[in-house]
Formats: sequence, C-alpha cells, structure tokens
Amino acid sequence: MKSVAIIGVGLIGGSWALALKKHFSGVTILGVDNNQAHLEEALGLGLIDKAVDLDTAAQSDLVFVSIPVGAASEVIGSLLDKVGEHTLIMDAGSTKSALCQSISDHPNRSHFLAAHPIAGTEFSGPTAAKADLFDGKLMILCEIEKTAIRLQENILTAFQKIGMRLRYMDPESHDKHLAYVSHLSHVSSFMLGKTVMDKEADDRNIFDLAGSGFASTVRLAKSSPEMWGPIFLQNKEHLSHTLEAYISNLQKFKTLIDNEDLEALTSEMKRINTIEKILNPLPLTP
Repeated sequence: MKSVAIIGVGLIGGSWALALKKHFSGVTILGVDNNQAHLEEALGLGLIDKAVDLDTAAQSDLVFVSIPVGAASEVIGSLLDKVGEHTLIMDAGSTKSALCQSISDHPNRSHFLAAHPIAGTEFSGPTAAKADLFDGKLMILCEIEKTAIRLQENILTAFQKIGMRLRYMDPESHDKHLAYVSHLSHVSSFMLGKTVMDKEADDRNIFDLAGSGFASTVRLAKSSPEMWGPIFLQNKEHLSHTLEAYISNLQKFKTLIDNEDLEALTSEMKRINTIEKILNPLPLTP
C-alpha cells in the first residue's frame, strides 16, 4: 500500500493510521474529517500526512472509514460512486446489517469490505490514538465473499502484519452478538453512571466513597455519545431484546435481595462466577 485515506481521524481511525505507519514503510496517510480541529490535531500528532477531500480519498489504495454509523452509509455510498479501480474501502463500525443492506445493490459493491475491529477505549479524538491498539485483537469481517478477491490481498496482509485475528460472520449475526457483548455493556455503564449521578445530587459524599470497582464498571460511560447513540438506534431490535433479558435478571436479583434469600443469592453469584473461564483469554476492550 502506498496511500491510505482515513475518514474520521479519531481514536479508531488515528490508531489505524499509526498501526500502518508502524508496519508499512513509505505509506502516505491522508485524512478526512468534518471536525477541522481534529484534522489539525491529527496533522500535528503525525497521524496523517495531509488533509484531503473525499474525491481524493476515494483514489487511495485503501480507504478506512471510522465515523458514527449513522453517517457511514451515505459517506461509503459517495466513496463507492468515486472509487478508484484499485481502491478498497473498509469501515470499522459496530453495526453491520443496515450498512451492508444500504449498499448491497451498488455497482461498485465489490470495492467494499465490511469490517469491525474489536478494539477501543473509552476515550475519543486524535489524542486517544494508539499505535498498538489493534495488536492481537479480533477483526470481524462480514460478507467478504462480496469483496473482489483482487482487492483483498493488501488488507489481509495488513491484518497479518498487525497481528490481528480474523473472524467471519454474516451482518445479522454480528449485530445480534454485539448487542450482548458490547452494546449492552455500554448502556449498562451509562445507566449506572446516571443512577449514581442522580443520587449524588442529594448526597455530595457519594463520589468520595467510589473505589476502583465503580471506576472500572462505569468507565464506558465516558464513551462518545455521538458515536454510541447511532449504534444503539441502528441495532435497536437486537439491543431491545437484550435489554429485556437484562432488566428481567436485575428484577429477579432484586427480589432475592428483598427476600433476604442469602442461599439463592450466593448460589446465583457462584454460577455467574464461571464466566471467568470464558473471559480469561479475552482482551478487556469495549
């Protein structure tokens, strides 16, 4: 790859730029962002080498789209209208069904790869970018059979050099599973933060007592609302079902506490403790 365009130079886009600079010598990184301040920051930090427009970006070897999912379909559709003969466009969004459906009939559909790196932090913007953010992390690829084989070589090489693990899924399965393991945890963290903040209005001492357990549980509440709001709405069907199950479990747990049923309460928590066997091999990412 000689030139890569990053659409959205925040945490994910900026980290992808740094990863490519680390593993590919001589690559030129172009940047596109509606936020002029972010563009200037990205240039100052060396994340990108030059700010360009979408027309120029569409002629790069690779276009990496990392913007809120609510805007992704329109931007990717516009890029596909202008795409160069040897250009691959990929996204990094946390929902896939709506996007894949929106471009399914585009004549240049074969220039697009639907992707989702399972990596991130609760921080946002160019200053949050990290060169090692994707090292050893999982990259989910959807509908790769619809991407031209001749365009896959460079990106698969990039995944390999960065050390990413690949998983292939259909868009619907992706959105269903992410509702449980990612989107629900963000809703939960936001609502835990809200509950405590509402209480803090009456009791000024509450945050003085907050320890590391609270901080680790609520850290995702610092995530970007501009990014997560559209994710929740695009995946509302799966997320709504997930929330129903979560609320039901919370209500049952509350009942055990109200009834002072220590035996059942302890038994339930011990059963849940077995999740450690599942989570131990997994990276702690949003």
